[in-house]
Amino acid sequence: MKRSLLALLALPSLAFGDHHEGKSESLFNGKDLTGWKVPQDNIWWSVVGGAIVAKSGPKKRGSNLWTEKSYRDFEVACEFRFDGTGDSGIFLRSNHQIQIGISGSLKRDMTGSPYIPGKGYPVEAEEVKGTKGVKDLLKINEWNSLKITAVGPKYDAWLNGKHVMTYLAEKVKKEGPIGLQLHGGKVMSIDFRKLRVRDLSKK
Repeated sequence: MKRSLLALLALPSLAFGDHHEGKSESLFNGKDLTGWKVPQDNIWWSVVGGAIVAKSGPKKRGSNLWTEKSYRDFEVACEFRFDGTGDSGIFLRSNHQIQIGISGSLKRDMTGSPYIPGKGYPVEAEEVKGTKGVKDLLKINEWNSLKITAVGPKYDAWLNGKHVMTYLAEKVKKEGPIGLQLHGGKVMSIDFRKLRVRDLSKK
């Protein structure tokens, strides 16, 4: 019998080391883009100082960088750094995305929130922006940690160690690559490092 969506929501959120013995694997060797499908005539993606650096191309052209491998159920973690004005994110299996930075449609920061084609942002990450004297969880021009689990239709996200989002998607691809986004239409840059993935698929 298939688990209901409510049953999936009731499952505990997973972090690296929780309930899974498999080790996480590096998605980035710190030296070059081995393991990634580099776009033809690449002008966007480079490796500088142990980080993947993404910068807009001429005429504000954007680009996506995809892993060569595909994943089913997984947890992906990274650190990112930007000036707070960019529009980026992590793609999960294909076109579902966890946002980093300013939403082009909403014109405000939606870091940690899922973007689903046809639905926009169905839920918003919580407590990313501080209130009443509390500092923002998102750090500008500093390294931030982002951790995401994708188990079936269930997505969870942690920003700088704090759980900020759970979402159940109605339709998901069973398997696909992980991607990094450099959104077009604006001049921006973003750095990524310490990219790792853990397979959460049942053996």
